[in-house]
Amino acid sequence: MPHLLPTFLLTFALMTALWPLSFRLRDVSIIDIAWAPVFAIVAIYCVFAGAVGGLRSPIVLVLICAWAIRLGGHVLARWRRLGHEDYRYAEIRRKHGPNFPVTSLFWIFWLQALLAWIISWPLQSALARPSNLNWLDYLGIALAAAGITIEAIADAQLTRFRNDPRNKGHVLDSGLWSWSRHPNYFGDFTMWWGFFLIGLAAGGPWWTILSPIVMSALLLHYSGAGLMEDTIGERKPGYADYVRRTSMFVPLPPSRKTDG
Repeated sequence: MPHLLPTFLLTFALMTALWPLSFRLRDVSIIDIAWAPVFAIVAIYCVFAGAVGGLRSPIVLVLICAWAIRLGGHVLARWRRLGHEDYRYAEIRRKHGPNFPVTSLFWIFWLQALLAWIISWPLQSALARPSNLNWLDYLGIALAAAGITIEAIADAQLTRFRNDPRNKGHVLDSGLWSWSRHPNYFGDFTMWWGFFLIGLAAGGPWWTILSPIVMSALLLHYSGAGLMEDTIGERKPGYADYVRRTSMFVPLPPSRKTDG
């Protein structure tokens, strides 16, 4: 992986560039819009900076760019519709008061830059050297493509549900959301494990497994499903019943009393 230092500097430069913009907008939620596109920019850099060839590079580049464009656009539309700072960041702003600008640089922008750099390791492995595709590539490509598709369908179903005023205060329990309480996060989870397998197939080092492990921890416990589970029950009275009949993460047939 010859591009670790340049991509480290690149991710930090991209995230730092957003920091002064957050002052003008008084909203650090813009970092969520940039999260997915940062990975596409890192991948594009690796393609142009390295001696790549074969089918792996264009396949990985298409997959990550398709995901980044779709998710970035989705988060942008949600941000514009919301019209104010995400409650997570608003709470940090309230807690730190006048120290928030410096706090946000270290604990929001630079922390997410570090996480993005670590999570991008499999992409860098996959794009580091040309070689023929093997069975591990095909498995990884299938997982990544399936994850991207699941996440896109789940987000589209949730957006359509939220846009209908009749659904205010209700729980989405149809479509993919009848099989998992967080199918969008499960799709993201699946995608990153797929990219890890592609990176491994390209000869990437074993320690890049830290990437999907970190992403899995974020999705399950810190910024994804875990965070939603801690707060959504207070806002939606029917959520407790939904929990009893729907798997938490891994999609399973409805009406099973499991917390998969």
